[in-house]
Amino acid sequence: MLDKALGLAQVDAVMLDIEDGVPQAEKQTARELIGTCLAAPRTSGPVRYVRVSAAGYEHIQADLAYIMQKGLDGVALPKVETPQQIQLVDTILQDAERRSGIAPGTISLLIAIESPRGLLNAYAIATASPRVTGLMFGAEDLGKELGLPLRREGEAAELLFQRSTLVVAAAAANVQAVDGVWPDISDAEGLRRYALQSRRLGFGGMSLIHPGQIDTINQVFSPASDEIAYCQKVIEAFEAATARGDGSIAFGGQLIDLPIVERAKRTVAFAARLNAASGAS
Repeated sequence: MLDKALGLAQVDAVMLDIEDGVPQAEKQTARELIGTCLAAPRTSGPVRYVRVSAAGYEHIQADLAYIMQKGLDGVALPKVETPQQIQLVDTILQDAERRSGIAPGTISLLIAIESPRGLLNAYAIATASPRVTGLMFGAEDLGKELGLPLRREGEAAELLFQRSTLVVAAAAANVQAVDGVWPDISDAEGLRRYALQSRRLGFGGMSLIHPGQIDTINQVFSPASDEIAYCQKVIEAFEAATARGDGSIAFGGQLIDLPIVERAKRTVAFAARLNAASGAS
């Protein structure tokens, strides 16, 4: 399963697990297997993260002793609630990088926000260390603490406020916002609706739990051809208007000014990067 995951070209990142997905009795086996995978020669493939034990938990040092390999790109840190936890892990990583012969600051941090306290501190957490590259929404643990029903309703409408709050915190800190998983692997239409809502809320991507969800998520988060064409027309129309000395224009029944044009340019540039990456693979 580890080899298969690391060979998935369609995903941006793979998160190998030592935390909740591994029974306590099997954690040492997980450390050893993941460490072996990360130590193997690497030519390409997705970015490699490992979800370690919670910050401050006694086993995090044991996790790092095995996974600090040159094939490791980042650590997914679960159940973070305060910026002090990030600073503690940053210090631990500095020492681990030095002992492992890895350049200082190489290992990035993807932070899982999974509690009300963590959500309220999300911006402070995201800015606690330059290693932090993203915030990831932990729906299941947060739902437990909020006392939400076990089954999600619709596109997880009961979590709209919490997810939006995380997106705002991530944007303010200039880091990525990654939505949580859609847990029902048999509900493809529910996944599609949830992913579409995630993108509309401002998430840059989603985490997933089964390879069968990859294509749907990639499709939803990638700009469609008609969206790209519309953005290009907006850019062209605005550039023609500014050449005439106009600061804003009416286009397609919508007022177009500089912020909208900048969003259009960002969409076109993102689509170009996706095409380049697809061509390279």
